[in-house]
Amino acid sequence: MAQDGPEHPVTATLPGASAETVAATDLPSADAVAAFLQAHPEFLAERPELYRTLSPPRRVHGERIADHMAAMLTAERRRVRSLEAEVDAAVTAGRAGYGLTIRVRLAVLALMRSTDVIETVTQELPALLGIETCNLLSEKPDRRGMVYLPRGTVARLMGPGRDAVVRATPTECETLHEEAASLVARDALVRVPVWTGTPTILTLGARDPHALPARQATATLAFLGRAVAAALAR
Repeated sequence: MAQDGPEHPVTATLPGASAETVAATDLPSADAVAAFLQAHPEFLAERPELYRTLSPPRRVHGERIADHMAAMLTAERRRVRSLEAEVDAAVTAGRAGYGLTIRVRLAVLALMRSTDVIETVTQELPALLGIETCNLLSEKPDRRGMVYLPRGTVARLMGPGRDAVVRATPTECETLHEEAASLVARDALVRVPVWTGTPTILTLGARDPHALPARQATATLAFLGRAVAAALAR
């Protein structure tokens, strides 16, 4: 007696079927086959004879057998390698961010004992931070050594609500980093909230991108900007 439908419809045509039978049968679409195998992951394991009719993911020595176990392991290893790469990147970024935190602490200590804030910023901070250049720029400089910026420049460069930004592709380097512009591969712009309210920024320029990590750096750099503002207010 004919049944309403086979438990596994794929077996009705594949095992032992002749070319004429297969050609005359309405076969399911590739998506339907994939959906069926996902719903029945044990299907191929329970029917090893089907491996002789399948195109293998890769050839092995001897008969033309589909080594699906090797294919699955290869795919899983590839996925694990991808995850490991992501984790390594996150760890590297974390270490770089921690290293920057230590260097900023040293910079703040230098600012605390400074008798000439501009000189400390431009001469001492680059070495302490492991970068090439450090400048103070203002739209209304009130002391010698600060670089003049046209009105509206800080808002345009920083954007609204941002106290620090790390830029992988620096722009306007000649203005922001002056004679060290050609050395800068990555930079950071840090808002300095001076008590007068005049738009003022601290610019950091680095030859080595790892010196200014893009992740986990903005809060630390914003703290440095506030420390510079406090030193200027003394």
